[in-house]
Amino acid sequence: MGYKVNIGLSNKHVHLSQKDLDVLFGEGHQLTPTKDLVQPGQFASEEKVDIVGPKKTLTGIRVLGPVRPETQVELALTDARTIGIKAPIRESGKLEGTPGCKLVGPCGEVELDHGVIAALRHVHLNDAQAEEAGVKDGDWVSIKIEGERGLIFDNVLVRAGAKHEKEVHLDTDEGNAAGCGPDAVCEIIK
Repeated sequence: MGYKVNIGLSNKHVHLSQKDLDVLFGEGHQLTPTKDLVQPGQFASEEKVDIVGPKKTLTGIRVLGPVRPETQVELALTDARTIGIKAPIRESGKLEGTPGCKLVGPCGEVELDHGVIAALRHVHLNDAQAEEAGVKDGDWVSIKIEGERGLIFDNVLVRAGAKHEKEVHLDTDEGNAAGCGPDAVCEIIK
């Protein structure tokens, strides 16, 4: 039996830099947390923006906090195609060579020349959990999801360290393909 991990489904969302937050919501604006996420210090905020692509606009998209050094837009591939953007699958923060989009907030607009990705599926583990699972930061594993639409996903990046907590992140396309509900669990297999 492998190491069991809860699955967190990641819906489309935006991480903002303070500079872009100021433009979209007003100078000096601070994000208003509404729900803590599993990852330490991370939260869903009250703030929402519209994401404008060449074909369509996604409205009311949640901003996650805290602010980051660089703005990043995370979409499932279905969402990206819907608005006419070819989003590459990337690890969070690896934004070089990615497409951009326009973000619209209540106080202004930001035209991004890059920053749109489909997030690479990954598993977060703190150091003790990684040791328990027999993996380390930067490893690649597979995960097995049981059930009526059970699947094995390969190419799952391990992100381990003090700032992580046990959770697999899949986007909504991946979660729907496997029939994942709110209490979905997977097993790390190597």
